[in-house]
Amino acid sequence: MSDKIQVNGGGIGFWGLLTILFIGLKLGGVITWSWFWVLSPLIFTAALAVLIIISIILLIVIGSLK
Repeated sequence: MSDKIQVNGGGIGFWGLLTILFIGLKLGGVITWSWFWVLSPLIFTAALAVLIIISIILLIVIGSLK
């Protein structure tokens, strides 16, 4: 038998790397964007996750009303 343990982690992902890049460029003075646009990859992905969760909850509630 093998004693190997396999861990499948998602890692930081594209949007996380893009956010880190934007923050580095902002702090380095390369870009003069507002912090909203610098953090927009995080804001938009969080908003998308919230919308998906709300949609699932609504589908469950509507399905239970029938």
